[in-house]
Amino acid sequence: MPLTVGTKAPDFTLKSKSSGELKDVTLSANFGKKNTVLLFFPLAFTGVCTQELCDISSGLGSYTSVNADVIAVSVDSPFAQEAWAKKENITLTLASDLNKATAKAYDVIFPGLPDRRHRGACGLRDRQRGCHSVCGADRDTQRPAELRTG
Repeated sequence: MPLTVGTKAPDFTLKSKSSGELKDVTLSANFGKKNTVLLFFPLAFTGVCTQELCDISSGLGSYTSVNADVIAVSVDSPFAQEAWAKKENITLTLASDLNKATAKAYDVIFPGLPDRRHRGACGLRDRQRGCHSVCGADRDTQRPAELRTG
């Protein structure tokens, strides 16, 4: 069942690799600090995903203007994600969900995709309560839901 607007967003800890350093990415690191947009995409090094993440990378300023951090999640290893980001100049945070636990928690796994990969977008709003709640989600496209201020 998809997460509904107002639901507390499930926390996660995923691995990310950039500049040769492996690090943890957690949703709770943004609690009380900023909004978060999660983008779930099937695979690095594919035409559609590359175009979409390049477009989002080039438009990161629009997310910054609403105090939002963008985290893109796939089943790729952090090492593959880093190589892809370097090759395609993708500048947003990429996080590895190898066991698909985060995708399952957000209900973005589609049985029709090969290997039950995930795809979708979820906008999370920090309500200054030490947690994030879902403010919008789109399971059918990679486009993140609009974050509204106020």
